[in-house]
Amino acid sequence: MFSNFTARSNLFLKIALVLLFGVRAAVTQTTSDPFAPTASQEPAAIDHIWQQAVSKYDAERGKILHDVDKLNAAGPFRADWESLRSYKVPDWYKDAKFGIFIHWGVYAVPAFGSEWYPRQMYIEGSEEYKHQIRTYGTPDKFGYKDFIPMFKAEKFDQVAWAKLFKDSGAKYVVPVFEHHDGFQMYDSALSDWTAAKMGPHRDVVGDLAKAVRAEGLYLGASSHRVEHNFFLGVGRTIRSDVNDPRNAAFYGPAHEWLENEPHTPLSNDFTYVSPEWTHDWLVRSAEIIEKYHPDVVFFDWWIGQPSVRADLTRFAAFYYNDSIKNGGSVGVITYKDYAMKEDAAVLDIERGQLAGIRHQYWQTDTSVSNRSWGISRTTLSNRLSLSCTS
Repeated sequence: MFSNFTARSNLFLKIALVLLFGVRAAVTQTTSDPFAPTASQEPAAIDHIWQQAVSKYDAERGKILHDVDKLNAAGPFRADWESLRSYKVPDWYKDAKFGIFIHWGVYAVPAFGSEWYPRQMYIEGSEEYKHQIRTYGTPDKFGYKDFIPMFKAEKFDQVAWAKLFKDSGAKYVVPVFEHHDGFQMYDSALSDWTAAKMGPHRDVVGDLAKAVRAEGLYLGASSHRVEHNFFLGVGRTIRSDVNDPRNAAFYGPAHEWLENEPHTPLSNDFTYVSPEWTHDWLVRSAEIIEKYHPDVVFFDWWIGQPSVRADLTRFAAFYYNDSIKNGGSVGVITYKDYAMKEDAAVLDIERGQLAGIRHQYWQTDTSVSNRSWGISRTTLSNRLSLSCTS
């Protein structure tokens, strides 16, 4: 028996050594050229690199997750669709009719194409890629992160903005707190890649929030964080700084987008999404609620991705419960397509309208530009929204 054990031990040792040498070889190859394409890596391994890069925030994430579940346990809203269907749109929103949406972030520095420049600049052959090479250099030498020091916001005057919005007749203002690029325009305890710690070195939307409310307007928060899961995955297909593990906390996870076919439900999206990612999205969203208590939360389409929905109900219940706890009206969540149960939030239709009468309240939004939601070299656009009822 002992000899069999010894033989097995030797076999395990050989296997372990082979695996160890294999890992060392992989590490050596990666570290020798950190910009080399990594699209062939397994999604779980890619996700793990991102998880390790943001692990310093685990304690804070855990605290906020505890806050979410504790408040939801107290109710009145539970984290399930049956409970969330009891939601009622607040009166102020029914009467508001007109609001201002603002797309502003690091992508305003290149100001080329659209706010999807951070993704397009890594797609060979795209106009953004050509512009990037021509103007700044190859993406292994100058990546999206290198625009951040150039994003100073030195002319930003939140008081003047708020007054303009008030004079326009708007009733609510919804700045982008975080776009697909992953750069937070607010002060966050969950990341170093924020406007408060880099670039402008100020809580940009926090300052705007105070000015907006001082004018008697309602505040919204637009979050596109969930789409960041795949947004920069194209950078893994070429030599770029997206492949460098040192940038994983900002660019990561950067998975391949296995997009659903056009005109099919989002349930046909098979992109890799880890539980750690959806928990991180939930926590970042909840942090915005705890710090800024927005009256409206605007989400883009990907909250309807199948892997996200469980944490979506946790967030919705938390947001509604938190707004009631703080003595205000219940908050407003806007969603697209079929991401949420229709009675649980407010439908948003981007650049469109309904073909018939809808008995629930809904919102439509459009831009002055036909190509971008933000400022580019060829267009100047602010995002406007109109809240309508049937």
